[in-house]
Amino acid sequence: MLNPRFLFGILSLALLASLSGVTPVVGQTPKAEEAKPATQNPSEHFMRIRKDSRGRDVALETSVTRYELTDKEGNRITVDLIGAVHIGEKEYFEKLNQRFEQYESLLYELVAPEGTVIPKGGGQEEGIPTNPIAAMQVGMKTALGLEFQLEHIDYTKDNFVHADMSPSEFSESMAANDESVLKYGLRAIGQSMAMQSSGQGGSNLGLLMGMFSNNKELRMRRSFAKQIKDMESGMVMFQGKDGSTIIDHRNAKCMEVLKGEIAKGKRNIAIFYGAGHLPDMQNRLTSDFKMKRAGQDWYEAWSLSDRGKNKPSSKK
Repeated sequence: MLNPRFLFGILSLALLASLSGVTPVVGQTPKAEEAKPATQNPSEHFMRIRKDSRGRDVALETSVTRYELTDKEGNRITVDLIGAVHIGEKEYFEKLNQRFEQYESLLYELVAPEGTVIPKGGGQEEGIPTNPIAAMQVGMKTALGLEFQLEHIDYTKDNFVHADMSPSEFSESMAANDESVLKYGLRAIGQSMAMQSSGQGGSNLGLLMGMFSNNKELRMRRSFAKQIKDMESGMVMFQGKDGSTIIDHRNAKCMEVLKGEIAKGKRNIAIFYGAGHLPDMQNRLTSDFKMKRAGQDWYEAWSLSDRGKNKPSSKK
């Protein structure tokens, strides 16, 4: 008999397949020959599915992309955009924690009141919580055999700097910009249906069929990875009359915090945000801050291989 939490996970995945890049609100209610990436297009600059030499999916990966400039005083300033998915393998979050130690300031996303402190372990409780967003995340974690970002990223480190809106700022921005969660949902569902009918991305049917597979978690990871990879290009659907609160306005808030950190004399900075935010952030860094892209590393977030762990990080 199937575990009820697993069944809940199936339904959660089907519902969230088009909304995978949205961050939850807090404070309210291989070997070298197997490391070849597929040819990239503009929507894959910060997230990709790595394939082996035979074209088989090996891993869903996110990037760390560096931007740099030399200021008028001759100081070299670097900003790394660290893309993330909010559920991943434990080893993925452990490697990110290690990388975070090298930065003077680590700017992170979280729609939460100023002064919010995220305890180690994220403060998650056992069972399916009553909060609907948290409940769906529990379902996704169970169905895919993955872990929560908030459970494994250590937000208590001294170099972590909150760089996001408060819940009140978020709500006010959405109201002023003629946005709503309902509109987001309808657009997301419409885009997902259009992509699936044209043969792009994964299929919700694939998620549902995964429950009958001998390796349920792997089948559903592969299906869901194809949809989550497309979220960068799909973020255009979150648009109001003046850009979007989810992407544009939150990114603008983050850039204000970045300016403040640079003004304080910080020279080695990182921004840790969902991968769907990073195309717009790249545009802001290159146009507003006059930075130049200077390299990219890749981290495996999900294994998609049935031949055991295969976790080398590769560089572009």
